[in-house]
Amino acid sequence: MAGITSLLNTGMKALNASQIGIEVTGQNIANVNTVGYSRQRVVYKDDMYIDSSPGQMGTGVKASEIVRMFDQYIEQAYNLRSSSSQRYNVLYQNMQSVETTFNESSNDGISKSLASFFQDWQNLSLDPSNYPQRQNILSDAQNLMSILRQSAADLDDLQRQTEASIADDVTAANNLVKDIAAINQQIAVHDDPGNNNANGLYDQRAIKVRALAQLMDIKTIDNGGGNFTVLTGAGHTLVDGGSAFDLKLENGKVTRNLLPGSDFNGTVGFSGSDSFEYTIRVVQGGVVSNGNPAAQFQVSLDGGVTWLRSDSGAIKTFSARPQAQSVGVGNLSIYFGAQSNAGVTPTGTLQAGDTFTVVPKTALYWYQSASTPVNITPQTYFNGQDNTSRLTGGSLAGEFELRDYNIGRYKERLESLANSLIWETNRIHSQGSGLTMFNDTTGTYQVRNANLALGSDASGLAYGSKLSAGASTLYVYNSATGACVSNGFLDFDPAQPGTQLFDPTKHSLNDVVNAINNTFGSFLTASVSNNKLQIDSKPGYSFGFGTDSTGLYAALGVNTFFDGSDIHTMTLNPLVGSNTNFVNAGHINGASESNPGDNTTAKALAELANKNVTIRTSFDAPTSQSLGDYYNSLVGVVGVDTEKAKFNYDFENSLATELNNRQLAVSGVNLDEEMSNLVKFQHSYQAAAKMISTADQMWQTVLGLKQ
Repeated sequence: MAGITSLLNTGMKALNASQIGIEVTGQNIANVNTVGYSRQRVVYKDDMYIDSSPGQMGTGVKASEIVRMFDQYIEQAYNLRSSSSQRYNVLYQNMQSVETTFNESSNDGISKSLASFFQDWQNLSLDPSNYPQRQNILSDAQNLMSILRQSAADLDDLQRQTEASIADDVTAANNLVKDIAAINQQIAVHDDPGNNNANGLYDQRAIKVRALAQLMDIKTIDNGGGNFTVLTGAGHTLVDGGSAFDLKLENGKVTRNLLPGSDFNGTVGFSGSDSFEYTIRVVQGGVVSNGNPAAQFQVSLDGGVTWLRSDSGAIKTFSARPQAQSVGVGNLSIYFGAQSNAGVTPTGTLQAGDTFTVVPKTALYWYQSASTPVNITPQTYFNGQDNTSRLTGGSLAGEFELRDYNIGRYKERLESLANSLIWETNRIHSQGSGLTMFNDTTGTYQVRNANLALGSDASGLAYGSKLSAGASTLYVYNSATGACVSNGFLDFDPAQPGTQLFDPTKHSLNDVVNAINNTFGSFLTASVSNNKLQIDSKPGYSFGFGTDSTGLYAALGVNTFFDGSDIHTMTLNPLVGSNTNFVNAGHINGASESNPGDNTTAKALAELANKNVTIRTSFDAPTSQSLGDYYNSLVGVVGVDTEKAKFNYDFENSLATELNNRQLAVSGVNLDEEMSNLVKFQHSYQAAAKMISTADQMWQTVLGLKQ
């Protein structure tokens, strides 16, 4: 009878096992279209054996566990490629919008407007006293400035839109990090390998991890159950079991990194904004001072890989100044102040090797604790390589690359175009003459302090770095007769024999005023008005400007065509804009005459269309090409960047798709296979039932023997 009982038990176990198989198969079939579902299968094991004669007898089967078909190694590889694919997808989609900003197919593009501006000067050179043509120059100049401003505004809008997407993605990432940590906690409660696999929770976690990988590059460490860790690709912990770590967007942070034992109690302050981070390294120790000596520092805009250089190729060195004499570096004004009050000059000594990081934009920080923010903002060096200690994948990497590296470079190149156009035009125009001489004029460019050398970084003069040593010529005329009564170079020290010429490293705005008054004081009065140069003729006299090898007139904004120093401030010199007589077509010749038919300056400005000029950015070596060619090269760079993003997306996406297909081959539900399993388990169930029925009949036979 024990044998019949054993047969009943074996049949019952087989029945239960087949039923579980049918239920799991049904679950797979039901979730054939469920995204993220991993098919499950039952692991069967034969049950315990009993010693018997003629040998051990089995006691049936047991369903030991329900396992989830999932390849963790393929999944990790997929998430890596998915992150890269999403980065370049976001970049490519947005670069198509950038391309429309530089679309030159229409008739009002920057290239055509620039060509029209120079053609106007060519037309004026054919008839220098033609008033309508002078007005055409002003109109087309206004149109060119408007198009430049619109292009810059479009890029600004794209950056703002990208920042909004970044904020959304950071919020989504934080939510996913918290969700994964919460799932880990649930798995720790519900998962019991071999008895109760939390397969549904594992699937939920895998879905969340995939979604997080779409936002940033990550890697995972699975030690089983809820002991699951998620890190950024650079190793910053996002999830550690049931704990989650925060990501925050913050603006305008400055980080100090002083040498051990430093007594410097200050930090770096700044004003302005930029798409790049500023790394400041002290190269010559000293104090922060208005005068000399002062500590010296150098600046990198890409994390110390590339350092700002002058046109000569030498690394630029700046003096550590307090707020009142902040130095212009890139798009920022940088100064050193006390940590408690930036307006107070700090105490202590800066050491060579001290560094500071200035982040003048919204950046992404990882917080291990409330007081330990770590900058993980994606960063691309100017050589095109990624900073691998930051995020390098996911939509966040693509959005930050677009906002900072791509659009940041385009904006700076566009600004360099406008800056060079202003300077080169003013440089020529300031040495010319129009149809009317000056009775008075005020420079359009302001200094911060009239006693600082004009070539100093602290002078605040927009084009101070363009100045060179040399001579500046001025002419004075009798207003009634038009005869020249005085002319010559500005003398910066009449007490010395000969004419002492201008030196931008020594001479200030006050020195320029004194030089004019000392040289032409019988006819003119120069003064400082609102930190600008003011020149007034005395009654009966007028004046004009001549050859200037220093760039002084252009830098101070006297006798210039444009005002401003960038796209946003660029406008016409108010005097030119209100009176076309001050549009300079000619020049004052060797006989001190200015003739209405002279076209010297108009021709020089027309030739500027094809003249090679030196243009540089913080990330490009100085380039010598025409303004039109420079802009065309910018358009070319945008096109190359777009194609590069598309190529990288296509490449990474194909790899991610292949890995996803491999994972689906493991974890995806195949209806043909499941239907086959369903038939198999159905027959198994029927066979088990038949076994029980047979055992029952055996019992009936045995019981019938008692009658």
